[in-house]
Amino acid sequence: MEDPSLPLLVLLGLFGFAGGVGITALGPGGVLPTIGLFALTGLSPAEVAGTAIVTHVATGALATAAYTRSGQLRECATRRTALLLAGTAVIGTPIGVLVNTMVSTRAFGLTLGLLLVLVAALVWIRERRSPAAGAVPPTPLVAGLGLAVAVAAGVVGIGGPMLTVPLLIALGVPVLESLASAQVQSIVVAAVGTVGYLAHGAVDWPLAALVGIPELAGVLIGWKIAHALPARGLKYGLIVALLALAPYLALHG
Repeated sequence: MEDPSLPLLVLLGLFGFAGGVGITALGPGGVLPTIGLFALTGLSPAEVAGTAIVTHVATGALATAAYTRSGQLRECATRRTALLLAGTAVIGTPIGVLVNTMVSTRAFGLTLGLLLVLVAALVWIRERRSPAAGAVPPTPLVAGLGLAVAVAAGVVGIGGPMLTVPLLIALGVPVLESLASAQVQSIVVAAVGTVGYLAHGAVDWPLAALVGIPELAGVLIGWKIAHALPARGLKYGLIVALLALAPYLALHG
């Protein structure tokens, strides 16, 4: 792509920051760097996903450290869920990367738009109908969920919490434990995805740094929000933003 202008650089940084807040405060949110790179740059689908997924290596590690510090990842049930999700990510993510390399820009935008609608619906259902928290989902169910999410994450360049968190909460896992488990998964998805996209020469490192550094700051702020606020307004704001962006992304390219 051509050298981006200052306003474009600022916008990309804001997408990264907002994505970081969303990752640790709500789970859904990690897609925002992908949206920014797809909508504001001329990168190919592989370059968009590869550049975005690189940023989730650091954000996943930082978020995992934060949730370890606050105690969620010291609980046996949460560690078990996290390890299952991480293990299936090793298998699912390369499949997603392979699928990405075969899709057109139009197909990528349509996939991204549909994914946003799905996540908005999951967040809405989670807000309107919260099951009794404290459940421990069966191993096969968590493994299947992790595999499906890893494939989707590999395709569009997200870390995993965007889908994993609302799905775990729908299964009765407490919010903070769901967020914590998904951060561990995010490290593996991002690391494996980065290797895959590097093999295809599809990572723009300057843009990854531009998006990723503000994203790290957002991760810490989002972690604070998750522990301090009910965040209902943030959830509704995210739903509106996702539904507003979905048609544009589906028609983009």
